[in-house]
Amino acid sequence: MKRVTGIGGIFFQAKDPVALRAWYKQHLGIDVQAWGGTAFTWSDAAGNPTTGTTVWSIGAAGGDAFAPSQSSFMINYRVDDLVSLLQALRAEGCDVLDKTDDSEFGKFGWVMDPEGNKVELWQPPEGQ
Repeated sequence: MKRVTGIGGIFFQAKDPVALRAWYKQHLGIDVQAWGGTAFTWSDAAGNPTTGTTVWSIGAAGGDAFAPSQSSFMINYRVDDLVSLLQALRAEGCDVLDKTDDSEFGKFGWVMDPEGNKVELWQPPEGQ
């Protein structure tokens, strides 16, 4: 079974998300949208667009989106078969969170790494 196939998103929290988004926009040229982030479109080696995006987003610190982690970031990894991967991780003794989510955006599950960081696993909807 193939496990991680790419990075689906990078999410982090900031004390002043508006100012930090503005800094990234001004100094690094990231096209930050009104929702607080951007979606980078994938391309092949020749620069031709391919299926897939990587989301980058800054949210306000203090929420519980990354709980039970105390980290200010969370990385979302793309996977092909979420259910099988979560089963394998449980069998390997990993701290897999019980909650999963299945929505129009795909299937999501979470595991805690040994340093206490919440890792998001995402199976995109068919064709994405």
